[in-house]
Amino acid sequence: MSFDMAYLDNFNHQFYGPENGRKWVFIHGLMGYGQNWRRIISGLEATERCLAYDQRGHGRSFQPETGYAPEDYANDLKQIVDEIGWDKIILVGHSMGGRNVLAFASMYPEYVEKLIVEDIGPEANPKAYEYYEYLLNLAPTPFASRDEARKYFMEDFVKTAKTREKVEVMAQYFYSNMVEKPDGTVDWRFSKHGIIESVKAGHTQERWEQIRGLKMPTLWIRGEKSQELKADIYQRILAENPMIKGVEIPGAGHWVHSDQPQAFIEALKSFVGDF
Repeated sequence: MSFDMAYLDNFNHQFYGPENGRKWVFIHGLMGYGQNWRRIISGLEATERCLAYDQRGHGRSFQPETGYAPEDYANDLKQIVDEIGWDKIILVGHSMGGRNVLAFASMYPEYVEKLIVEDIGPEANPKAYEYYEYLLNLAPTPFASRDEARKYFMEDFVKTAKTREKVEVMAQYFYSNMVEKPDGTVDWRFSKHGIIESVKAGHTQERWEQIRGLKMPTLWIRGEKSQELKADIYQRILAENPMIKGVEIPGAGHWVHSDQPQAFIEALKSFVGDF
């Protein structure tokens, strides 16, 4: 990679699709990574140019000690798109990534041609981090081996964890975030400290003003069975700004793009047009 990609080098990232296609950037949720979007991107990459990357503190990207507010994540994206020369993007964010793209669209509206936010609201909740702290602290990391980690998540975790989403789904998700470290032990792929800080910083203040201020066409997607984005908050989001249209996807929980990938792709295509 050339020298002028110095900032992008901090991030594990993938480009897909033809270079002359419209530019899309996909931003994953808390504890996620860029590959979470693979199925959705596979439905677009014949004509669209897509970028997905692991955000700071996540996946295989750099894990700084500080800088986990939505604005920090938004500034990472700004530096990345400036470096690769993308001045107009279609921006998609799930969950915490949805807060981060909302921050980006508020701070740098001139970059965003269209905005898609998946299953997150703008309300504050100073105690939100406690749920994730509880779940992350349940796991007795590091594990001696991958087998030990698998056994823990598939057996003990499933029996004891109190989760909002299906406990089996959460167990699988956590297990997928286990990696072997240089010393042979198996531990979190992400920065545990960074995850907790992200939730704290993302929920310190309400972000209704950002929603009211959006100037670009925006699609807000909710999973019909979501425990994360309550129906009344969702309705209020749609009522706050005429630039926002909503799609509620039947049979999906918080992970809409994973629960109903085809319906999610169709919603994107119908919103963006010209495929």
